[in-house]
Amino acid sequence: MSPAVAQAMQIVMRGCEELLVASEFVDKLARSERTGRPLRVKLGLDPTAPDLHLGHTVVLNKLRQMQDLGHTVIFLIGDFTALIGDPTGRNATRPPLSPEEIRANAQTYFNQASLVLDPKKTEIRYNSEWNDALGARGMITLAARYTVARMLERDDFTKRYRGGTPISVHEFLYPLVQGYDSVALQADLELGGTDQKFNLLVGRELQREYGQEPQCILTMPLLVGLDGVEKMSKSKGNVVGLLDAPSEMFGKLMSISDDLMWNYLELLSFRSLTAITALKAEVAAGRNPRDVKVDFAMEIVERFHSRAVAIKALEDFEARFKQGEIPDDIAEMALSGAPIGIVAALKQSGLAPSTSEAIRNIEQGGVRLDGQKIVDRQLQLSAGTYVLQVGKRKFARVSISS
Repeated sequence: MSPAVAQAMQIVMRGCEELLVASEFVDKLARSERTGRPLRVKLGLDPTAPDLHLGHTVVLNKLRQMQDLGHTVIFLIGDFTALIGDPTGRNATRPPLSPEEIRANAQTYFNQASLVLDPKKTEIRYNSEWNDALGARGMITLAARYTVARMLERDDFTKRYRGGTPISVHEFLYPLVQGYDSVALQADLELGGTDQKFNLLVGRELQREYGQEPQCILTMPLLVGLDGVEKMSKSKGNVVGLLDAPSEMFGKLMSISDDLMWNYLELLSFRSLTAITALKAEVAAGRNPRDVKVDFAMEIVERFHSRAVAIKALEDFEARFKQGEIPDDIAEMALSGAPIGIVAALKQSGLAPSTSEAIRNIEQGGVRLDGQKIVDRQLQLSAGTYVLQVGKRKFARVSISS
């Protein structure tokens, strides 16, 4: 293994969950170095929501690293696969999006991805380019290349089949069509979250069926959302959006627990693993973890905005929260059943002994949510993490899940 290949492998492996097959990928890197032909590295995202969030950047950051190593990055927008609907992790059939919804969401995807990727070095593709052209005959030919038995090896399909939960035939088409994307693009490496492993493996097998060298696959961990429980997801309301206002982005990152902070640093920070290990040692020796969290929040806001904007976000945060002098040892509590009314949240978190007391505190202006005074006792809190305050001395960091 040459020094350049060894260095590339070190970069690729940082933070990844699994690389299949590592020896094959070393061979691909060596051949690329020898021939000067860059590898074709693919990431596909279905435009199921209009905005990207920090969870998406876990794989986007890895894609950017491949760009910096000189390889060809393909950002694939799954406008065709979104019409089918990805069944991954679903215990029921998910209604597919309408073409209008897909077009509206796809318009913003590449602009947001370009906050991480170098747009000048990114090949943007839509999988309707080749899938629309397949037609009925081509789709039947594609379906003939994979068996039902292999499809039922997929964990979520197996559970639904054994539990008697319906599986629509079109759901079997999703991994096939996603896999065919790798054939059409002649991918050398495909990236995805750990929940996409089955789909990525289908692409590998279909490339063999079509006489191509099979792609390697690189899976990245799923970023846990602000609630500290579920993966970051727009539908869960626990996200930090790439288009969030700087002060909102900063405040959300400051709301994560001290334990979850390390996971965010390892998956999102551009600091070296050696530097992160040193920070852990400093905190274990007595350094306030809040200092580390502030530096991390500054890093992320600066990445998506600017240094000056990050400094202003910190100043705004300090001004807002110092009004209540939030203690470092603030109590943390997990609640479920979002949305939860502000009155119920105060009672369940122990900040108010009764419903009537919670209402009285709100009416008297003594309740703050993330530093903002609450005047509406009908306020509903969606899934996410919040700092609740009653009076000057009672605080709780509340994580609400669905």
